[in-house]
Amino acid sequence: MASAAGAAGQEKQLAPTLLSFFIYNPKLGPKEGEEEKKILFYHPNEVEKNEKIRNVGLCEAIVQFTRTFSPTKPAKSLHTQKNRQFFHEPEENFWMVMVVRNPIIEKHKDGKPVYEYQEEELLDKVYSSVLQQCYSMYKLFNGTFLRAMEDGGVKVLKERLEKFFHRYLQTLHLQSCDLLDVFCGISFFPLDKMTYLKIQSFINRMEESLSIVKYTAFLYNDQLIWSGLEQDDMRILYKYLTTSLFPRHMEPELAGRDSPIRAEMPGNLQHYGRFLTGPLNLNDPETKCRFPKIFVNTDDTYEELHLIVYKNVISPFSLPDSASIPPTLEFCRKLDSIVGPQLTVLASDICEQYNINKRISGAEKEPQFKFIYFNHMNLAEKSTIHMRKTPSVSLASVHPDLMKILGDINSDFSRVDEDEEIIVKAMSDYWVVGKKSDQRELYVILNQKNVNLIEVNEEVKKLCATQFNNIFFLD
Repeated sequence: MASAAGAAGQEKQLAPTLLSFFIYNPKLGPKEGEEEKKILFYHPNEVEKNEKIRNVGLCEAIVQFTRTFSPTKPAKSLHTQKNRQFFHEPEENFWMVMVVRNPIIEKHKDGKPVYEYQEEELLDKVYSSVLQQCYSMYKLFNGTFLRAMEDGGVKVLKERLEKFFHRYLQTLHLQSCDLLDVFCGISFFPLDKMTYLKIQSFINRMEESLSIVKYTAFLYNDQLIWSGLEQDDMRILYKYLTTSLFPRHMEPELAGRDSPIRAEMPGNLQHYGRFLTGPLNLNDPETKCRFPKIFVNTDDTYEELHLIVYKNVISPFSLPDSASIPPTLEFCRKLDSIVGPQLTVLASDICEQYNINKRISGAEKEPQFKFIYFNHMNLAEKSTIHMRKTPSVSLASVHPDLMKILGDINSDFSRVDEDEEIIVKAMSDYWVVGKKSDQRELYVILNQKNVNLIEVNEEVKKLCATQFNNIFFLD
């Protein structure tokens, strides 16, 4: 996070950090002396009561003040020298506020530390998106704030917020947030028609024989192949699976992959399947069948489901099913016997396709190209800039200054509806190109010395032709 202080000037970079995060409802404590009732959740909790009330009151005042200029879209963020505050009203009168300390350069003068706050480094759009995802993730596992109020009033809502955000805020790695947090997209796995049809047919058969299964999503290697869920629900579930659930299970997976029989599946030679949520050992009648509950279609029909995630070799997929009937051990055994062996066969087909894809993309790879692609229509996302994600962190393989330029270009794109192209010459011979065309966005970073604007344009055209079937040609 902080680089070691060098001899030259002894400078130290301190990354942005979360100073506070709170949720309040101004309608809950309208009278003087009742201000504390407005606060539903406050992190860090050890902050003195009066300071909590003062900070919430200040946010209320900012929101009210900005409403006079923009009644429908009040404050989104507030910039100060030391920090930046982000505001989000996900439900009427429920406000979420995140305060992030600006990055700092620490210098030493006369043996004393001097702090310089970097006021312009944070991108509003990135951190506003992070705040919105905090709500989406809460809603996936708990339903809306209003739902909690209906279930048991302020007391129940406070309990749920405390339980969820106490853990979730620890997973926010604010120093590595970037353009991908704005998109919150889904990486899709490209498949040939034949294999795709096999998977579709497998899902249909499985949903027929296991009637309580309501929706199915099928993933391979952290990439989505098939989903029966609504797009917005799948988007946030995908984020949870790939940044939280799957990474937690990676190490035991790697340790046991070479053994002929899995330790948790004694006596089962048919397949390598196991449950990532639910029973650990299907042969133990005492084993618990607890599955996390999730809430989907909350804007419309409000469905409460159980999340079953079953994994085979490296083909995980999740099956939410009806919450009114909790899945039994009997059901889990049935699912395992139906799904396990078929998945083992499918996995080899998909693996073959994976190797073909790798060979094709390997042949086209230009080392001087790095790009991010996003399609707003189907949420498809592709990045060669990011190395493999660790839990909650996507590590970019380019300089943070370049990532900031990408974020700035994206902000420019969001201000206009027309197709647009922006080319930037950055420091140290880097060129950054942004293209926006009919709901699709492409960002390319080129590291080529002594090239001019025309040559950069030609290089990006070549990339579009090989990787994106020419969909980005604006001329």
